[in-house]
Amino acid sequence: MATQVVISLCLPMFTPRQEVPRKDFCPPLRKTQTPGRLTWQGEVLGVQTPGFTAAVRLGAELLRNWYDHCAAWCGPVYLSSPCDDSLAGIFQAAGIQDIREYYYWDDQQRGVCLDKLLEDLEKAPERSVVVLSASAHYPTGADLSHNQWAVITELIMRRRLFPFLLLPPQALCYGNVERAAWPVHYCASQGMELLCAQSFSHCFGLYGEAVGHLLCVLKQNSLLLSVQSQAATIVKSLWAQPSAGGANIVATVLSNPAHVVEWKEEVKHIVERCMLIRELLRERLRLLGAPGCWDRLTQQSGLYCNTGLNEDQVEFLSQRRHVYLLPSGCLNVSAINGRNLDYIAESIHRALTTSL
Repeated sequence: MATQVVISLCLPMFTPRQEVPRKDFCPPLRKTQTPGRLTWQGEVLGVQTPGFTAAVRLGAELLRNWYDHCAAWCGPVYLSSPCDDSLAGIFQAAGIQDIREYYYWDDQQRGVCLDKLLEDLEKAPERSVVVLSASAHYPTGADLSHNQWAVITELIMRRRLFPFLLLPPQALCYGNVERAAWPVHYCASQGMELLCAQSFSHCFGLYGEAVGHLLCVLKQNSLLLSVQSQAATIVKSLWAQPSAGGANIVATVLSNPAHVVEWKEEVKHIVERCMLIRELLRERLRLLGAPGCWDRLTQQSGLYCNTGLNEDQVEFLSQRRHVYLLPSGCLNVSAINGRNLDYIAESIHRALTTSL
């Protein structure tokens, strides 16, 4: 029999098998969930997956099957620019070939450009799928504010778009699990249908035992039953049975109130350490006289940050200094420690001031 545990993040429960729990088993989802007094509306189901990528893939497969029977479906899926390079490939592997982008990060502003984002989504055909990062946007580390979410949500409902939310580094953005999941709660409280792919691998240190989850919020119980049946069929063809090891660890922790308190404290310490590293790196760069304003390091959040370095500077770091960033300039903050902080700061300074 599948172990069923209500996730403390107010999201559904894990099942070590491919079964899909019904809303009857997770009544807390129907109650007020957050300090902001947001109340969920609609029918809820969830599926355990072997990691975050698998959750996105399952969601993509469900969307394709779902809309294959809808004459109004025109196919586009909108991803943020920039986004995780693997996302487009995941949707394409599921048979969705019409992948488009919406504006997100502005290099001049060093932040989210809401005006251009809204302009792109206004042009999206009805029933388009919009993939949005709920927390710790990758690779920029720049999240949407609550006010920005309210504006975007209004547009999505007015234009009849479908939101697919991503929550990969669960709780490792703010150190607060409720705050990280706020966009999911908010969208559900507005009566929106949605999908949300999430991962518990990072926040539980389960890198060898990937634990993911796909959350579905739908309006009609009949549609919920149909999606449940489709999900079970798709899961059998993709992985049949996800690993129970990681899920059992998560279930053990989240089913014990004392363990939950301890886990939340440890997650908070991880986030505080990352923020301290950001502050120290910013100060080192300031003292070195590195060109530009480095306040963006502390304005962003999560495990990654956008340094603003171009591809030539990133190549300089890897070839000359053996400091490795993504071509986009994304830096893994969690890889910085007291032993390499000064070296990394000096290397970034050299990349900015050395003629390439």
